[in-house]
Amino acid sequence: MAKNIQREEKLEFRLMQLDDIPDVLEIEHEAFTLPWTEEAFRNELTMNHFAKYMIMELDGQAIGYAGMWTIMDEAHITNIAIREAYRGRKLGDKLLNELMQTASYLGMERMTLEVRVTNRIAQGLYEKKGFKPAGVRKGYYSDNNEDAVIMWADLPAHGASGEQEGSVQKQ
Repeated sequence: MAKNIQREEKLEFRLMQLDDIPDVLEIEHEAFTLPWTEEAFRNELTMNHFAKYMIMELDGQAIGYAGMWTIMDEAHITNIAIREAYRGRKLGDKLLNELMQTASYLGMERMTLEVRVTNRIAQGLYEKKGFKPAGVRKGYYSDNNEDAVIMWADLPAHGASGEQEGSVQKQ
């Protein structure tokens, strides 16, 4: 048997738990100039019944996370981030896809988010997934008073995405 056979990486998605907060805080600090605190995540997981958060793991290591609030038939993305070392591998696309599928499964019909006007990489990803600009929140980000673009997307009805059921994907 050849020793140079590449091992297949296993990408999995699961619900965030309190034990995940240290990993999430590391990712949060790598990704954002205004990172959320441990208390904020703890409150989201224990007090906010509208909040849904997921972890993306590669070979058992948390490499990304995403969160949303589900209110009525709308999902509002609160945050989505990938560890710096794993960026540029289309993992943000996979994470956003999983979040959108989860929202659809939960009966959400539309999804919204805010993104910095200067964050063209994220805006490109969102546009690729069907999000369209719908307005601007002036001075939304308190670190530099930067505006945020408000984006909306319609979600497909659950089961209409054409993707296979299940939450385990291989790269």
